[in-house]
Amino acid sequence: MKLQDWSLHLYRLPYAREVAWANAREHAGVFALIVLQADGATGIAEGTLKDTWSGVSPNSLAAALHDFLIPRLRDVDLTDERVVAKAFAGIPENRLAKGMIESACWTLRAAAAREPLWKLWDADHVREVAWTVTRQRPALMAAEAAEVCAKYGFRVLKVKGGQGVDVDLQALKEIRAAVGPNVELYVDANSHYARGDAADYVRKLAQAGVTVAEDPCPLQPDREFEALQKASPIPILVDRSCASTEDAALYLERGAQALSTKPGRVGLAESRAIAAMAAQRRASTAVGIYAESALGTLINLQQPGTMAAEQTFFLTMTDQVSTLVPQIRDGRIELPAEADLSKLVDWEQLERFAL
Repeated sequence: MKLQDWSLHLYRLPYAREVAWANAREHAGVFALIVLQADGATGIAEGTLKDTWSGVSPNSLAAALHDFLIPRLRDVDLTDERVVAKAFAGIPENRLAKGMIESACWTLRAAAAREPLWKLWDADHVREVAWTVTRQRPALMAAEAAEVCAKYGFRVLKVKGGQGVDVDLQALKEIRAAVGPNVELYVDANSHYARGDAADYVRKLAQAGVTVAEDPCPLQPDREFEALQKASPIPILVDRSCASTEDAALYLERGAQALSTKPGRVGLAESRAIAAMAAQRRASTAVGIYAESALGTLINLQQPGTMAAEQTFFLTMTDQVSTLVPQIRDGRIELPAEADLSKLVDWEQLERFAL
């Protein structure tokens, strides 16, 4: 299959409230949808555009795609994952743009095969999902946790830490009181604490009933990380500094027990390869949050993980650009049996929220 046409669509979706990330506060998210067409089939992928996450703007993404990435696809067989990867081998950086193309190629292959991508990969269509409780005052975090668990049946919560040890622990105490003993809690500190303080912080999290500590400090695949994981009573989930198969290999050599795979950050091809490497070492994987819309959720959840997936942020948005919005029941999302995910794009909504 050879590329016949492509397009890029940029849009902004508002949130129901202000969201405080570790490095930004915002009231809306900016997204890009890439569409690839070949031999009568269509593939799509969504990218989340945040300068503090990927260093990508709408203009820089469009330029990279137009100037040197899409031209390399013109004579490439898009059905061959290895050939597509080889076409980009000489291009450094641009992970988001390359990842979007590779994800769109995978959804294109599924559409051409007339099989849902999850089925093409011999995966189940049901995903257990987690809700991410972002930074607020502990009482507000607890109230939010109770509300979403009651409404959607979440059995796993990812709690954003990094507000100071005492505040983090107080938030966990209040969240636990609000949701009861049967909801599993992860904590993501977004590398907030110093490396020398991480071991003590993780021990305190474990004592508070937390089962996974994500990025408690700036992590590197070195002896210090190896010692931290060995001493930790719970797995250290590596996220920020594990964005490639090369990163994953280094961390697994150092005894990593859990890796975050983010299709929204690096594409389905790279995140799937990371998951395969982790499986060989019996390490857990989470399909990590990238603040996807409902459309991006339906695309990126095609990849399974061994931990609860984090693609639930779309619930924060007041509007969507997909005709199908995933329903969450008992903490799970059932993926549709649709092979051609481009059929789920709501083009009127896309035009309404276009940048």
